[in-house]
Amino acid sequence: MLHLFSKQMFRPVACVFALASPILYAQEQPSRLAAMQYPETKSIDVTDDYHGNKVDDPYRWLEDTESDETAAWVEAENKVTQGYLQSLPQRTAMRERLEKLWNYERFGLPSAKGDRYFYSHNDGLQDQSILYTAASLDATREVLIDPNQLSKDGTVALAGTTITKDGKLCAYALADGGSDWRTWKIRDVETGEDLPDTIEWVKFSGIAWMPDASGFYYARYAAPVEGEELLGTNENQKLYYHRLGDDQSKDQLIFERPDEPKWGFMPAVTDDGDYLVIQNWKGSEPKSQVFVKDLTDSNATVEPLITGFDAEYECVGSTNDVLYFVTDNEAPKRRVIAVTFGKHDRANWKEIVGESEDVLEVASLFGETFYLQYLKDAKSRVARYSIAGDYVDDLPLPGVGSVSGFGGRQDATETFFGFTNYVTPNAIYRVDLATGKTSLWRRPDVAINVDDYITEQLFATSKDGTQVPIIVTRHRDSKLDGNNRTLLYAYGGFNISITPSFSPANAAWIESGGIYAVANLRGGGEYGREWHEAGMRLKKQNVFDDFIASAEHLIKQGYTKSNLLAVQGRSNGGLLIGAVMTQRPDLFGACLPGVGVMDMLRFHKFTIGWAWVAEFGSSDEVDQIENLLSYSPLHNIKSGTCYPATLITTADRDDRVVPGHSFKFAAALQAAQSGDQPTLIRIETRAGHGAGTPVSKKIDEYADAWSFLMENLK
Repeated sequence: MLHLFSKQMFRPVACVFALASPILYAQEQPSRLAAMQYPETKSIDVTDDYHGNKVDDPYRWLEDTESDETAAWVEAENKVTQGYLQSLPQRTAMRERLEKLWNYERFGLPSAKGDRYFYSHNDGLQDQSILYTAASLDATREVLIDPNQLSKDGTVALAGTTITKDGKLCAYALADGGSDWRTWKIRDVETGEDLPDTIEWVKFSGIAWMPDASGFYYARYAAPVEGEELLGTNENQKLYYHRLGDDQSKDQLIFERPDEPKWGFMPAVTDDGDYLVIQNWKGSEPKSQVFVKDLTDSNATVEPLITGFDAEYECVGSTNDVLYFVTDNEAPKRRVIAVTFGKHDRANWKEIVGESEDVLEVASLFGETFYLQYLKDAKSRVARYSIAGDYVDDLPLPGVGSVSGFGGRQDATETFFGFTNYVTPNAIYRVDLATGKTSLWRRPDVAINVDDYITEQLFATSKDGTQVPIIVTRHRDSKLDGNNRTLLYAYGGFNISITPSFSPANAAWIESGGIYAVANLRGGGEYGREWHEAGMRLKKQNVFDDFIASAEHLIKQGYTKSNLLAVQGRSNGGLLIGAVMTQRPDLFGACLPGVGVMDMLRFHKFTIGWAWVAEFGSSDEVDQIENLLSYSPLHNIKSGTCYPATLITTADRDDRVVPGHSFKFAAALQAAQSGDQPTLIRIETRAGHGAGTPVSKKIDEYADAWSFLMENLK
């Protein structure tokens, strides 16, 4: 539900002398590091007992990200890091090239509402995309919401929009400085003015309009304690109905479960307005329940439709009293079923489209036709089925890559999808639902010659014999002689599938002579539920083994060698990089762990961290502690080890994976490093976990990262 985001046990190392001041400076390092003094960090005497395992936590004070001490430490670390990065001879040219590559038009998928179309557009270097409206697909567009006008530094982002059926009102969410908190407002499309309605303290919920636009459903948390907005635990989400024109304090409570504080609710209203469908989630676990309220009966209450948290269920449409779901119930690679309201015992469920060899990712229902998006070895295909479950055909795609979209009401006459791969920017296609024919609407023009590059798929053999796919993109003239700078990226968790997509940052890396590789590890969703579960909890080490095998395969096949191999991951992928670099520091030349979960013993104590227990396990569980200690990046740093060159990245307003994870990891790694390789942390300000980050900040971050790699992969 939430994107994030294992053997020896030992006590944390790198405990420096206890000091009155939080900041000291270490001795000068050789070569380029001679001018750099690492900010050492004070050590405090904190020891926890985890079921008989005594574990020191000398950098616990860095968890308090709002304290003056931590602020001083952050300032000192950023000064050292930026002093190093700004001195790199490659950085200026790399930033200029990134800016040029990023400077291309990007369109969002159009949505038809009433007599208007709505879509986003970015002219290239705008910090935030603008939401436009137009009378037709080719008509002159008009600005509806420009988030670039809401802050001087571009850090207020448009984080969601939901438009009424008639296209007259647009509900839009704002995210401030990268936080997961959302504030929803309502804009009159005709006048461009906002209504008085304001909805606050929404997190992990969209809104669901009633068809007559009289109001909408949404889920929210209680207002946090002042000063705890970015650290406090998020529990007891409640579902409300907001009547347009009312103050939020008057909103009607529709559903809550105080006996289940970790439950969350995602509302949807069927296109005919007959039912409120509530997907009930529990942490990051993909398994869900479904509740329904009959909106045609004013006396109706919320009723359970599917219970037991035995599988995942996502409602994709309805006809009269029949609701259609994509589920992995009795189908690890998912199928489509029909459940009749009022006759919803499992014995009455009807299979519409059965499980196939490919993984069913997303389904859309238009009239009498399902559009089903499948994954085959991490690449997309789209199949059409009748509402009775008969196969019609496969939708022709522009090539091998990833598709997204196929949104719209069930009575729509058209839909849109995006297509991309590692060398193709996202192009948007229109589908005529009456004829099934597709036509190109917009294709970006980027400043590279895509014919110069090739993408190929390899398969590595993991420790236990599992075949792990790797998609490699490189210049077609690159020689497989082991002398290529190579970047290996992966995620490996939370049932998330990593599929081919274009990135101007990755294009700059490849263009500079690098090779870009993506490994699809267990823990992800590329091969269905069993693939995911093979990388969870006590099986988490499989993820790291898959990644290590992928790295070794690239070396064996002549793409690169250890001193030229960099590895990168973010969030759960940041945990991945932290784990593999502490397990195999000899295998990599440089590491880029971003916004990672680095303290596996305390992650569940902050914000939404408790929701990841289903994925990782918890130090509160006796049967999990040994496993967590075996791979927790913070707790597997060994003093006196020569670690690869490392650039840790995080942000001061990340309330998904709080920055204290990266702060503590950086402090311990700097103290333990025995080699000359730089060990730095880059701490972005006015930014969060990644969503909504301004384009200018993205360009700066990648200019730093790529020049860091170019300097250290030698």
